[in-house]
Amino acid sequence: MTQRIAIYAGSFDPLTNGHLDVIKASLAVADIIYAAIGIHPAKTPLFSFEQRLEMIEAASRSEFGADAARIRVVSFDGLVIDAARRLGASIMIRGLRDGTDLDYEMQMAGMNGTMAPELQTVFLPASPSVRTITATLVRQIASMGGNIRPFVPEVAAAALEKRFAK
Repeated sequence: MTQRIAIYAGSFDPLTNGHLDVIKASLAVADIIYAAIGIHPAKTPLFSFEQRLEMIEAASRSEFGADAARIRVVSFDGLVIDAARRLGASIMIRGLRDGTDLDYEMQMAGMNGTMAPELQTVFLPASPSVRTITATLVRQIASMGGNIRPFVPEVAAAALEKRFAK
């Protein structure tokens, strides 16, 4: 039987409970999930690739137990469809929080489908408890000394608190 391989691309800067929600749902769709961290030379992330990799791996071990072995963390630059091809993925996972996400993601799925028809985009709706979470808002709250613990796993909370310690 052929393994179903999925790619879930993002910046994961920082990893949020919303990201974990999508990864959890992905485990029902694919046998192997690549959490693909996009590296953009023009952008300066809050956390290094290595730090984000550790956050995803640690949170996955904590949240998913034995299923954490099905989650692999990689980096990519350029087009996500090229990364998907290199990894042998046939599924692209996209999380949806609201209608605005759907409009944007439908456009992306259409473009990706034209460039890579062998890659199927699968939309996974966010659980109600995590729909409002964005990494951008988490970074802003953390930078102003706010409590980010309801929005991120413990490993990310500790990293954010250390980064923004006064």
